[in-house]
Amino acid sequence: MLRLLASSCARGLGGGGGARRLVPGDRARSPAGLCDPGRSPSRQASDAPRNQPPSPEVMARSVGICSMMRLPVQTSPEGLDAAFVGVPLDIGTSNRPGARFGPRRIREESVLLRTANPSTGALPFQSLVVADLGDVNVNLYNLQDSCRLIQEAYQKIVAAGCVPLTLGGDHTITYPILQAMAEKHGPVGLVHVGAHMDTADQALGEKLYHGSPFRRCVDEGLLDCKRVVQIGIRGSSTTLDTYRYSRSQGFRVVLAEDCWLKSLVPLMGEVRQQMGGRPIYISFDIDGLDPAYAPGTGTPEIAGLTPSQALEIIRGCQGLNVVGCDLVEVSPPYDPSGNTALVAANLLFEMLCVLPKVTVI
Repeated sequence: MLRLLASSCARGLGGGGGARRLVPGDRARSPAGLCDPGRSPSRQASDAPRNQPPSPEVMARSVGICSMMRLPVQTSPEGLDAAFVGVPLDIGTSNRPGARFGPRRIREESVLLRTANPSTGALPFQSLVVADLGDVNVNLYNLQDSCRLIQEAYQKIVAAGCVPLTLGGDHTITYPILQAMAEKHGPVGLVHVGAHMDTADQALGEKLYHGSPFRRCVDEGLLDCKRVVQIGIRGSSTTLDTYRYSRSQGFRVVLAEDCWLKSLVPLMGEVRQQMGGRPIYISFDIDGLDPAYAPGTGTPEIAGLTPSQALEIIRGCQGLNVVGCDLVEVSPPYDPSGNTALVAANLLFEMLCVLPKVTVI
């Protein structure tokens, strides 16, 4: 059985089983307009109705379960083309904790999202069957065991043909996710946005923490290193050759200074050429953004990217063979306003919009 737990915000759904989609008529049959628990759907025909986040025109934003975009919550990925998944883990952090609360707060802020993307013409919910799979049941007392649980959960998701969009959680989680991805797709390309390269070998004698996921991925051959780009890198360091390891592996490292005061559309044109048609994974650390826009994170660095540049990067992945995505390092205790989580929710929606099967008009 898939080791996923429904988000604690969604416990009103009851026990196991999936949830059917919300439609306006449900309000007459269910208390407060909530969807009823039911059997997980089989993969739906292309002309069949799909899960749709309820419109604020027919259902108040403050009404409903706390799922991503108020989508149905399922415990199984069967029948889904894509799914939002929470990984509430922060025991891999090096200083400021709190990312375990990231998935919950991102879901809360996602109530402001709508179903279409007029800027890109993407209609994800008319193209894909999407739901919220709740949270992976991590072990907050054991990082190694948590990674095992994450890998096992994602193996089941990927095996079902479902593309995961992950709500983190600290950046350690990307390592076990990529283990599951590579098991199915082989070494994948990577578009990594963040302030730090996360290729350290160890800290305090430990090889596994949020500063080392991509080093561990290289060690295990999970990445197609000639198709890895890291964007937004910046900050102080303990040495002057801090970029050496990434570049020695063939990664393209794009410093934040090279992004200042310019559009990143030309850069993403080059990235698309580099990635080609083979599978890629998008990993977006919210600290890639300047802390003026996203202060709620564990290791903020000044002079980062802007939200508009983040949109250019994600939208620039349209047309690529994206097999999974994550948005990590949102730490709500450091941003009580919720703005960081709101940015994160929007970026996850943009990731959904660039998945390969999404209709663009």
